[in-house]
Amino acid sequence: MIKTIFFDLGGVIVPFDFKRAYARLEALGSCPASEITTRIRSTDLVHRFESGNIASEPFVEELSRVLELKVTYDEFCDLWTCIFLTDPLLPDRFLADLHTRHRLILLSNTNPIHFEMIRKNYPILRHFDDFVLSYEVGALKPASKIYQDAIDRAACRAEECFFTDDILSNVEAARTHGIDAVQFQSAEQLELELRARGLL
Repeated sequence: MIKTIFFDLGGVIVPFDFKRAYARLEALGSCPASEITTRIRSTDLVHRFESGNIASEPFVEELSRVLELKVTYDEFCDLWTCIFLTDPLLPDRFLADLHTRHRLILLSNTNPIHFEMIRKNYPILRHFDDFVLSYEVGALKPASKIYQDAIDRAACRAEECFFTDDILSNVEAARTHGIDAVQFQSAEQLELELRARGLL
C-alpha cells in the first residue's frame, strides 16, 4: 500500500520557461541570449549550486562574470527567478485531497534562490509534509543518494512510495530503488495513474 507520494517541483508543480530569464539577461549584459545556454553549460556552476557546493552569493558573482553581467545580487535573483510562471500545473484542491490520505514530499533538483522564491509565492507548497532538496542533500537526481534520503524521510519502505517527475531518467532511477514511479505529462494523466492505484 502506498503511504508517501513524492513530487518533482519544476515541470510538475510549477511551470517554468528559461527563455524569460535569458531575454532579461541579454538586456543587462553583453552576452547574446542565443549564447547564454552554451556559456552556462561550459561551466559546472549550476550543478555545484544545485548540489550545495557553492553558496548563493559566490554563485551569482561567478555566473555574472561568465555572462558578462553588471547587476546587483538582488537584481540577479529577481531575473533568475522570473522563469517561473504564475499558475501551478496541478490544482490546489488536487494536492489538498491527496494530502488527506497520504504523506506528500517534494523531491527536487533546485537551489536556494529558486526555492526561497517559490516557497514565498506558491501557497500550494503548504500541502507538503517535507522537502527533499538537492542543494540540502548534496546530490541531484538521478543520483542514488537523493532517492535514499527521500525514502528515509518518508519513514516507510520504498515499495510504499510513489513518485512523479517530468524527466524520464529521474523516474527510471526511482524505480531502481523500488519506488513506483511514472513520468509526469499532465494533471489529467497523473490523476488517472493515481486512480488506477487506488490513491484517489
